[in-house]
Amino acid sequence: MPIVIFGAGSIVTDAHLPAYRNGGFPVRGIYDPDLAKARALAETCGVTAYESAEAAAAQDGVVFDLATPPDAHAGILRLLPEGAPVLLQKPMGSDLAGASEILKICRAGKFRAAVNFQLRFSPMMLALRDAIDRGLLGEVVDFDAWLALDTPWHLWTFLEKAPRVELSLHSIHYLDFVRSILGNPEGVHAKSIGHPSSKIAQTRTSAILDYGDRVRCALSINHNHSFGRKFQACEFRICGLEGAAYVKLGVNLDYPRGEPDELWLNTGGEWQQIPLEGAWFPDAFTHRMAQVQRFASGEEDSLVSSVEDAWDTMALVEAAYSSSAFPATPLASKD
Repeated sequence: MPIVIFGAGSIVTDAHLPAYRNGGFPVRGIYDPDLAKARALAETCGVTAYESAEAAAAQDGVVFDLATPPDAHAGILRLLPEGAPVLLQKPMGSDLAGASEILKICRAGKFRAAVNFQLRFSPMMLALRDAIDRGLLGEVVDFDAWLALDTPWHLWTFLEKAPRVELSLHSIHYLDFVRSILGNPEGVHAKSIGHPSSKIAQTRTSAILDYGDRVRCALSINHNHSFGRKFQACEFRICGLEGAAYVKLGVNLDYPRGEPDELWLNTGGEWQQIPLEGAWFPDAFTHRMAQVQRFASGEEDSLVSSVEDAWDTMALVEAAYSSSAFPATPLASKD
């Protein structure tokens, strides 16, 4: 199905358009409130630049791709025809209240709507999920996400005014993937803070997801480890009762050039590296759209990361922010 894109920002030029070109998905047109930007991008792609959001929303037989800020989603959704297939950029809303409003609109419009949690569709995570589903690791009992890297926040100056950054715009991918493997936790302990050298509201997060007494899940995120590549890291370690997996998320290292993604498995004996085809950027965006297309055409029965499921990820993010704002358990005082 042809795709109509709302938004002409860097995520569209750097990820969406290359991914759709690689997947053979035709783009019919682009709309952006900055008409000059939309026209320039449309001209380079040989597609239509729509003069208004209403004109873009009036297209028939298309998938609507909302590559827009979270506070713009609701207004665009209200323009779309009933039952339309829609892919929403993450996060689903600026906060849980915004996500709830979007969910209500999608239900009323009977949209076949998913959120672009494309990490699930990266080659490394598709292979990891397959290994877990095959039982190669056995019961998963440990999940660690460890990031110590130097993220170039200066590339996104608009984030300097955003009240919520690290959890809602970055680690939301990791929280969503954890949910896809372990389900919803009972709760979360979290602390998300900035850094003295940065104007960004939050760039460092520590979080523990509570899955009871059998499963341990922890995330340690530091975007300000600016001491050279040698000891930087961006990785997951997943351990089961019968095996373990190691994942390197290469795109975040030396961003935006990145490094190759890696997946290693140990199911008894030596670690083995699993050959991967493609990378998180832009291939996961191709796979994400492919699944929306297959669901819209009736080739698949379930929609991965539907707005119903994505709301739970937003609930986890909201709980993490609430935990971060809540005072920690104080130490006892001496008499």
